[in-house]
Amino acid sequence: MELQTLLNNLYGVEQLEGCASQEIAAVKEIFGALPAAVEDFWRMAGHTKRLKYVQDDWIFPADYQKWSWPGESEHLILLHENQGCCQAVVRREDLTLPDPPVYIRTGEDGSLLCAAPAFSEFLQAALLYEAVWQLDHCSEEFFWLSDEELTVVQAKLFRLPAVLRNWFDMEVAFFQNRPDNLVAVMDTGGEYQTLYGAVSEAGYAALLEVMEGLGEPV
Repeated sequence: MELQTLLNNLYGVEQLEGCASQEIAAVKEIFGALPAAVEDFWRMAGHTKRLKYVQDDWIFPADYQKWSWPGESEHLILLHENQGCCQAVVRREDLTLPDPPVYIRTGEDGSLLCAAPAFSEFLQAALLYEAVWQLDHCSEEFFWLSDEELTVVQAKLFRLPAVLRNWFDMEVAFFQNRPDNLVAVMDTGGEYQTLYGAVSEAGYAALLEVMEGLGEPV
């Protein structure tokens, strides 16, 4: 799914706002190099206001200028969990790669777990994950799905190729049956928690044809 299409369908963003070259150059000066895929994302959408009002905090070039702590990190920080429990990062030694792997840094020891083998894959998954929290028409609570109920979801909805791994020790998969709706299924080690919603009433109604009655409230 193209970035513009995803942001239009699930965030209602019709016009992206990007970073200026000098802003990106300032971050490159801090780290010595930046992956081309990260630069492309920032140049295309790094000032898109809608991305600043999601569950967690995207770290853009303006944030590197506003705060000192991202630049003091051993890694390029991409996404900061809202309570500081974990961060999505690129290792310094990978910054010369065009589309490097992204890791989740968590715990007091700063251990790294792979979120995606390439930034482009992480970006798709992270944007989907952040979208499901802010959809206008949504389930009011999380639900636990049984194995049988998960099979229903997998059979009746289209699974998107993006997967977010190791965010809060979860593997998150995404499903939909219209471009403007979304189901996130969070595998927490063999237990399945779901959150879902849609941009429009029609999109939510289409989702409820499958999801209504599935799961136990968390």
